[in-house]
Amino acid sequence: MSTEHTHLPPGVEVITTLPDASARIPSGAEARTIRVTLPPGDPGAPPHRHPGPLFGYVTQGEILFELEGQPPRVLKAGDALFEPGGDVIHYQGANNLPDAQSQLVVTLFAPPGTPVLTVVGVEELTERRHLRVAQPR
Repeated sequence: MSTEHTHLPPGVEVITTLPDASARIPSGAEARTIRVTLPPGDPGAPPHRHPGPLFGYVTQGEILFELEGQPPRVLKAGDALFEPGGDVIHYQGANNLPDAQSQLVVTLFAPPGTPVLTVVGVEELTERRHLRVAQPR
């Protein structure tokens, strides 16, 4: 932890920092805070992309998280996440727990009026399959 965070009041903790965040945010973007609550075993949204970067935090349970170009990973309550948005496909954001609810809160930085997510079609998924990291068997 850097020295800039050593004098925080009790109960205040910096979980993670994203260097150069301003370079990733589209000009004129608005910030949208979004809570995603997934029932037990919910697969989440189908493969999609976001109109801008998002930064978030798992507040409850476990999320199976997979972005294009990265292997799938399990994020647990307390873990932070970053997604660049734009052209990168978000393959999975599933509840990894079969018997408990999972939840995350994210802040999305996107141009006003854009959708929170856009589902990616089968044709594009096929064209870009070479960019998906193979899952271990």
